[in-house]
Amino acid sequence: MPETMRAAVYDRAGSAQDTLRVVEIERPEPGPGEVRVRVRFSGVNPTDWKTRAGARGAGIEHDYVVPNQDGAGEIDAVGEGVDPARVGERVWIWFGAWQRQHGTAAEWIALPERQAVKLPDNVSFELGASLGIPALTAYRCLFADGPISGQTVLVAGGAGAVGHYAIELAKHAGARVVTTVSSGEKARLAEAAGADVVVNYRQEDAEHAVRAAAPNGVNRVIEVAPAQNLPLDVRTLAPAGTIVFYATDDPELTMRVFPRMQANVTLRFVLIYTVPEPALAEAVAGVSAALAEGVLTELPPHVFTLDEIAAAHDAVEHGAIGKVLVKL
Repeated sequence: MPETMRAAVYDRAGSAQDTLRVVEIERPEPGPGEVRVRVRFSGVNPTDWKTRAGARGAGIEHDYVVPNQDGAGEIDAVGEGVDPARVGERVWIWFGAWQRQHGTAAEWIALPERQAVKLPDNVSFELGASLGIPALTAYRCLFADGPISGQTVLVAGGAGAVGHYAIELAKHAGARVVTTVSSGEKARLAEAAGADVVVNYRQEDAEHAVRAAAPNGVNRVIEVAPAQNLPLDVRTLAPAGTIVFYATDDPELTMRVFPRMQANVTLRFVLIYTVPEPALAEAVAGVSAALAEGVLTELPPHVFTLDEIAAAHDAVEHGAIGKVLVKL
């Protein structure tokens, strides 16, 4: 009889409460080039609940799906072609559920060994499980268009997971960081991450505040809500600046083209799942290096048990401030 494990699964699109359940399924065995990880924490991202809810438009191709992309734990078995010395290694996981049936919301996961990255001994599993999609996205957004040392970066939503890592990575790379937030609690998180200037757009004129912080304009914008923020972005951007969109709050964007052309503005769109392979490898290496140097820190955790998986997904969907984690 094969050994089993507990896992959260869903077999149709819908709300978390209606679709997610915890069941016993067969524990995976690592195939060639794979490792098996005993998951300690699974991270929940907006992409996880949106995929489960059917917002991405893709159907479910399996009898069931185990959600969640990110996680952390220890390698306890390796497949053919993988160095046996990796057994016992603490790792963080990325793309656990991308184009796969089994994500990290389970006691074990088997996946290609490169998607299980060594976690330094002094880094918690909680932080490891918080990286993945947010940190890789932040890295790609910041560095896709060259070095940022000496530049000013505007990070929209500096208290979110991508915004948090964007602030820390940008500061480490020698940039000056201005960020926007919507509350005092979020302002404190952005300040703790190292932002030089924090603008609460609900309490002050955001354009005036950003312009006061960067009279010549910002060189790069890391944007989470383009439909809402595009007017601010284009009015505060320096000539030859770059606006990077990594999420969307509206399926369409409208802007006047010639003023952007005249200013030689670059518009970049980033979806971390589909960036070119060399760029993805660069992001994984960059995040790993920053982690080893102690650059990256945890957001306040909201920890749920596996049996509370639906509540964990709901917490992210409803905008929990901090990082939602599932403890296995």
